[in-house]
Order: sequence, then C-alpha cells, then structure tokens
Amino acid sequence: MAGLVQEELSRLLLREIKDPRLHRVTITAVRVSPDLRHARVLFTAFDHPGGVEETLAGLRSAAGFLRGQLGRMLRLRYVPELTFEVDDSIERSLRVAALLKQVAPSENDQVE
Repeated sequence: MAGLVQEELSRLLLREIKDPRLHRVTITAVRVSPDLRHARVLFTAFDHPGGVEETLAGLRSAAGFLRGQLGRMLRLRYVPELTFEVDDSIERSLRVAALLKQVAPSENDQVE
C-alpha cells in the first residue's frame, strides 16, 4: 500500500500540482499505519530557493487535494491522513561519506 501511495503522490506532484513551491519535490518514502488511516510521507526538495520550510508549507496546503485524488485513484475505503516530513537521510549519508573520507588513509600514507 505504501508503494502505491508513493507512486500516486509522485505522479500528482509531477503532473497535477501547479504550486511553484512543489516543483522540485521528490517523495522518498511513505509509511502507512497498519489500519491505513495515517501515512507519513518523507520528501526531499533539492535546490529550492525558498527552502525546505516553504516546501513543507506547500505540501501541507496541498494535502487535502492530494488526499482527495488518492481516494479517487486508489479507490480506498479510508484514505490515509497525510503527514509530511523532511527526509534528511541524503544529507546524513553525505556527511558520513565526508567523515569516512577524512579518516581513510591517503595513497601517500601507505605503510611499507
């Protein structure tokens, strides 16, 4: 179910939403509760001039429309309430990679 919700939200954001705050949004994951009443939607917004807060405000503003469209497309008895959260896993992985690069020995430091 989470995969279907993610796919439909991505399609809606790409084709249906006209809000300029949401043009560079990528849905990275959706976590649906066991009773299908709630869905946590994780997203990233690359290089958005207004910042992540503006993107989050745009998503919250569009939540009712998105939820209604999900209900029509997926024909669900209960359409999950959408909660949007910033996915910072990409930044964390880049930070870890940078730290590992600092710790890793360089070619000049090889022991003979």
